[in-house]
Amino acid sequence: MPFHLPSAEVFVPDGSSLEEALARTTHLAVGAHQDDLEIMACHGILACEGRPDRWFTGAVLTDGGGSARSGPYADHSDAQMRALRREEQKAAARLGGFSACVLLDHPSSAVKDPSEAHPLEDLSALFEATAPEVVYTHNLADSHDTHVAVALRVIAALQALPRERRPARLLGCEVWRDLDWLPAGDKVALDVSGREDFQAALLQVFHSQVAGGKRYDLATLGRRRAHATFHESHETDAATGLTFAMDLSPLIHHDGLDPKAFVLELIGRFSMDVAGRLERLGGRA
Repeated sequence: MPFHLPSAEVFVPDGSSLEEALARTTHLAVGAHQDDLEIMACHGILACEGRPDRWFTGAVLTDGGGSARSGPYADHSDAQMRALRREEQKAAARLGGFSACVLLDHPSSAVKDPSEAHPLEDLSALFEATAPEVVYTHNLADSHDTHVAVALRVIAALQALPRERRPARLLGCEVWRDLDWLPAGDKVALDVSGREDFQAALLQVFHSQVAGGKRYDLATLGRRRAHATFHESHETDAATGLTFAMDLSPLIHHDGLDPKAFVLELIGRFSMDVAGRLERLGGRA
């Protein structure tokens, strides 16, 4: 692949050719950091795992060197963390049955810099080599700068594709900010019921995080269960696990839409939903 950094790597767990692994991709996730894919795109991993006709490919834009660390990893340098997290991501790809795992290895500073072209160009090369039905990435209301930057780069790269090459769906998923606040008509509920042990194992592969001070395994599975219960107030649980997404598809199918205006409109509808309920129930206008 014509990626910019010599340290970039494409790992194919089943040993297929690079061309085959990318071309067969039906579900593609693009995340900022190692373990973001397993948190935000579990729906795609579960949809493809063990299926000969569906294949999940995960791409990670950053090198992971700036992650939090404590316990057995407290003294690890950034270089050691980068190497360790790369191997953890490849282990998750093996366990999850990924078609391919794309490690682009950019520093977060480059991904967050709108004038830095290399991350965007690498994503364009990836999208040229794949033809996924659905793409998962971060949502535009996430509270992590790098996550939002990744979402913006993904949108720009997909907008640059010919219309016939763009995926049917682009979903902005949860990591650092839940999306339960989205009004019902704007919220995409992704059913991730079942296989909880498998889901936990995917997260526990990232030992440098789980044992290093961030219990993403417990928090992620707890959030999925909570979403399933609190999704509908007047119905019994229809799922044992849900993740929520923001449907970003209009941004890649309708030229001229601005990501900032798009997400602010969603926030506006949330504000109107809250205001309308208060007024209806006797709150002051």
